[in-house]
Amino acid sequence: MPGFALMSFASATEPFRAANRLAGRALYTLRFFGEGPSGSVASSSGAAMPVEALPGGRNDLHTVFVCAGGTVSDWSRPAIHACLRRLARQGTRIGGISGGPYILAEAGLLDGRDFTVHWEHDAALREAFPHLHPRLARFVVAQDRVTCGGGIAPIDMAYALIAERMGPGFARRVSDWFLHTAVGAPEDPQRAPLTERYGIHHPALVAALDAMEKALEIPLGRRTLAVLAGVSERQLDRLFQDKLGRTLLDQYRAIRLDHARRLLHQSPLSIGAVAALSGFPDATHFARCYRRRFGHTPSSERPLSFSAPPPVLGDDRPRAPSTSR
Repeated sequence: MPGFALMSFASATEPFRAANRLAGRALYTLRFFGEGPSGSVASSSGAAMPVEALPGGRNDLHTVFVCAGGTVSDWSRPAIHACLRRLARQGTRIGGISGGPYILAEAGLLDGRDFTVHWEHDAALREAFPHLHPRLARFVVAQDRVTCGGGIAPIDMAYALIAERMGPGFARRVSDWFLHTAVGAPEDPQRAPLTERYGIHHPALVAALDAMEKALEIPLGRRTLAVLAGVSERQLDRLFQDKLGRTLLDQYRAIRLDHARRLLHQSPLSIGAVAALSGFPDATHFARCYRRRFGHTPSSERPLSFSAPPPVLGDDRPRAPSTSR
């Protein structure tokens, strides 16, 4: 997809090239497709990748991955959705990398499936498709669906897929080729633990921050947070001030505003809906807090493409209805 991340793309493709070289024969053949006639597709950095037109008719493709980055407003591509559904009906294994699983969800290919998506797109996917429940794992191999969070996680995914065919010994040689000595497990988290992200180790503070990140739409009260942390309200207030340099309420508000910012970038939900989903029932108060934190209004944060969603034409499956609150 236009705007794909080179890191995700390289992490997903280079292990198979290395496998061919180490085996001394063509174990894998890589082909690259883009919407429209053959040409090239630009990555987020501007580097272009030569591509073929989308595959049509019967083919011998074993696995097709959708590699996507950017925002969901750029991903409404009926021709791609139809192509993926046709490939799935023909028995091709379908995968998604980074934002790719969102496109698979739009195509109806993740219903009832175990899957993951990059954490940046998780909230938008859950709002657009409330019947789907992604896991924030590094990657998920679930029979004829393979999904991955992106970044460097596709290296771990490729290790699993190569080991599936060639055995773990050969897959280890591929990982060693890239100096990738610590292969991640599928269930490993996508993000660093709270202790590393916040630079804190106090168990009460970690428990409170974890509870905050899990309760965004309906924020928890100080008393509830203190109970979950196992300390008094006064002690919890002191921990936030001493260890993080801000009050408990300021930290909670910052977490919710960061969540709102992701939704503004990744979801076409109205600003009022974004405010409510981030624990701000008053849109005016939300806008004031947002400007204070980021220096501009929520509306100026939105991608231009969200102002006029493109019509869906020629699709053979109705899109999921947009959510509103």
